[in-house]
Amino acid sequence: MSVATPSRRTPADLDDDEEDLAWYRSPSVLIPIASGTTFLTGLALAFAGARIPAVALSWAALLLGASTFVPGALRRFFTKGRIGIGLLMTISATGAVILGYVEEAAALAFLYSIAEALEDKAMDRARAGLRALLKLVPETALVKRGNATVEVEAKELRAGDVLVIRPGERIATDGVVKSGRSSLDTSAITGESIPVDVEPGADASAGSINTTGALEVEATAAGTDNSLTTIVGLVERAQAVKGDRARLADRIARPLVPGVMVLAVLVGVVGSLLSGDPGLWITRALVVLVAASPCALAIAVPVTVVSAIGAASKFGVVVKSGAAFERFGGIRHLAVDKTGTLTRNDPTVARIVTVADVTEQEVLAWAASLEAHSTHPLATAITRAAPDAPPAQDVSETAGSGVAGTLIGTRVAVGSPRWLGTGALADGVAAMESEGMTVVVVHRDGQPAGAIGVRDELRPEVPEVVATLAKRGMGVTMLTGDNARTAAALAAQAGITDVRAGQRPEDKAAAVTALSAIQPVAMIGDGINDAPALAAADLGIAMGVKGADAAIESADVAFTGNDLRLIPRALDHARRSRTIIDQNVALSIAIIALLLPLAITGVLGLGAVVLVHEGAEVIVILNGLRAARQRTASIGQGA
Repeated sequence: MSVATPSRRTPADLDDDEEDLAWYRSPSVLIPIASGTTFLTGLALAFAGARIPAVALSWAALLLGASTFVPGALRRFFTKGRIGIGLLMTISATGAVILGYVEEAAALAFLYSIAEALEDKAMDRARAGLRALLKLVPETALVKRGNATVEVEAKELRAGDVLVIRPGERIATDGVVKSGRSSLDTSAITGESIPVDVEPGADASAGSINTTGALEVEATAAGTDNSLTTIVGLVERAQAVKGDRARLADRIARPLVPGVMVLAVLVGVVGSLLSGDPGLWITRALVVLVAASPCALAIAVPVTVVSAIGAASKFGVVVKSGAAFERFGGIRHLAVDKTGTLTRNDPTVARIVTVADVTEQEVLAWAASLEAHSTHPLATAITRAAPDAPPAQDVSETAGSGVAGTLIGTRVAVGSPRWLGTGALADGVAAMESEGMTVVVVHRDGQPAGAIGVRDELRPEVPEVVATLAKRGMGVTMLTGDNARTAAALAAQAGITDVRAGQRPEDKAAAVTALSAIQPVAMIGDGINDAPALAAADLGIAMGVKGADAAIESADVAFTGNDLRLIPRALDHARRSRTIIDQNVALSIAIIALLLPLAITGVLGLGAVVLVHEGAEVIVILNGLRAARQRTASIGQGA
């Protein structure tokens, strides 16, 4: 299934995109820095008595800072009717300038431009991840044309084309195996570490790697409209939706802006009509605008978030933006990918069963001798378990089935239970498969000798983490592309009751969206197939620095390590910081509520209003800095 999106692009299109600029070359960052430098220089000159240069620098700082948000705020208001904190900042700065307080206006512009720059850079990183994802699709493909095989560009592929896929090559678009047997590494689509055996009639997804035998695949989708381009569309749409969700300050500004504007007009008009002194009441109306200026609000959230993000990075949690951190503290449910997140993503030999006259060591050694000639990931797990196995001779591999050879005069075969009979081992093989293992059968001289179960083991800390989250009121859902039997077996070990198996990327994104409709949800994963769900979640968490680029770039938070005990610790830190944010916001709103009646009645003039604002800023800054302190709690403790 594909998702149509107007922003879908091919790899070639993305190659032409301009690379993201480093922060020290990006105008969106350099302009706020220039505004702040100019503003501080102006204050220093004013203190030294150089009034004219100080005023000139204040004007320069104001114009530089305002250029980063005023045009956008006005454009959103006049074209879309959107009211946000940017518009309120614009109105407040304008009022301050009219009353002659250019320095105050410059400070407002500088502070808000810095906040906007941080958000812009976070979104730039998210968009960059799509380039890494689409590079999984090869630029060209081999296609049968009559009796000949020709190379064509992937974007020219159409449904019905027959692709020739050699061992080691990626599949350029979705299709169905027409001939040949092999194993496909489908981690780009399902995230599963163990390849899938395919034969004629089996599905083959774009981005999958053909690991062994040659295949002919009949395309079922165009080269520009397949599984991976679907993932890109899902990520782009989810990021756009998330980008439209207002930050906390914007949600407060929506009712505040029109209310303050109406109040200022009423003060000026009604006061002038009743008193006959328009000059006095117009001035008071402008003071009302400055009194309603969200000076403390503008810095209340950013200073707390910056402090908290810095503290989080010290224990391995990297948060990409302030808006993401604000959402972090409100998460109430966790959706988790299986492979590489709950598991080690490193298949190992878990169990061996044998017939009566054969030992486990013999079966493992025979299998390792033959598997040393195979490139299958299961072969790696087996050879690693028996590194000193003797060499085999006359080894031949049947793609998608197994490998056979001679070992000390004995004919040995190793392969799938579908290829080699299980005989007396049938019950043992069934038991291992019911526990989520992938089974390899070993034959000696044509008779079953043993079976080896290989499994991607659960991380040891997972049951403890799941139990801890449950104590803190957090629900957990497992999302995996693996089969239901394997998923259920592993979920039982982890203590997870809500399991969604057989999930493709679009299914994971849909599941996260459905969960988000009930309560705020975080999604944690490490694979390319997790990217749409990470983007669709209220908060996306990428697991480990070795995760796929697309997953890391689509996420809002990245863990630098693979220890899941970071989750409860990070949640505790985010919740505590969110409490501090709420305190600062409440104080900022209280200051505005206090100043407005005093400004309307003339009890406080502009100088006093500005002084109160500056005092409030100091208070919220000091309170916000408390978020820089880390608290270490026992993982097993409740909230």
